[in-house]
Amino acid sequence: MELSSDPAVATLEMSQTKSKDDEPFGSDGGDYESLPPHVSVATHMTAGAVAGILEHTVMYPVDSVKTRMQSLQPDPNAQYKGVYQALKRIMQTEGLLRPLRGLNITMMGAGPAHALYFACYERVKRSLSDAMHSGGNSNLANGLAGSVATVLHDAIMNPAEVVKQRMQMYNSPYRGLWDCLKTVTRTEGIGAFYRSYSTQLTMNIPFQAVHFITYELMQEQLNPHRHYYPSSHIVSGAAAGAISAAITTPLDVCKTLLNTQENMALNSVNISGHLSGMANAFRTVYRLGGLAAFFKGAQARVIYQMPSTAIAWSVYEFFKYFLTKQRLEQEARRV
Repeated sequence: MELSSDPAVATLEMSQTKSKDDEPFGSDGGDYESLPPHVSVATHMTAGAVAGILEHTVMYPVDSVKTRMQSLQPDPNAQYKGVYQALKRIMQTEGLLRPLRGLNITMMGAGPAHALYFACYERVKRSLSDAMHSGGNSNLANGLAGSVATVLHDAIMNPAEVVKQRMQMYNSPYRGLWDCLKTVTRTEGIGAFYRSYSTQLTMNIPFQAVHFITYELMQEQLNPHRHYYPSSHIVSGAAAGAISAAITTPLDVCKTLLNTQENMALNSVNISGHLSGMANAFRTVYRLGGLAAFFKGAQARVIYQMPSTAIAWSVYEFFKYFLTKQRLEQEARRV
């Protein structure tokens, strides 16, 4: 094949000349083009926003179950043995759409949060990798970049998480999104939407560090030449989500307690007013259920995170590849 003299087109065409030994994990010999080495910030943000919205939308019913299964002292009518049984029972007793309650605020937050999240991750990863590893892949750089991106992501998503989880709980007193926003603001103040922020960061920074390191390590093994190949992104994303979710479940239980301010649980240990702070949340969880309480909902969390991160990475990598390819082809036609 004759390569174009234009570097933009050459970037795309060179992938067609790779030998069979360079083909990615699971390739059947089809044409899989390399992920472009230089991607614009706008592309990262667009791809990230689409990935975030789809990730949260597709798996939202399981997220609702996870929130309820992390309840420390649930109502007798809201005690479940497993994810499937919980979903079936919720739809039978509370309506088919009940597992989707709170999805609207999640979608509103997920778009901008994931746009900043992926754009920040890519930019910081590249800068740190250049400084630490001469442009090569650095696990430390990946972990640090994921941690920095998490601070921005959670600043946007934390209020959405508070509203979402309050609306997901059994017998939630709120009529809808705006009723929840107004009621919480009036009775608890604006600070209620960030009461769990420190705990959220304490959970999500190690979660995202492990998540990104695992994903990049899996890509090194399954897709070392960094082609765009969906199977490698799906498998790497699922593994990263499962491992990260399992490790950080105790922190997620504490975050859920801070977000929901579960009345029955707090009253049973004579806590009046509102629970705040990670240390208080840890002590309260332990008082209510011992060490086992820190792993409530672990199964649902892993079941939720595996497909969620697989969806997020596969969608993100696709849109990053597709949008960049379109831009490069447009630039080539102008020449």
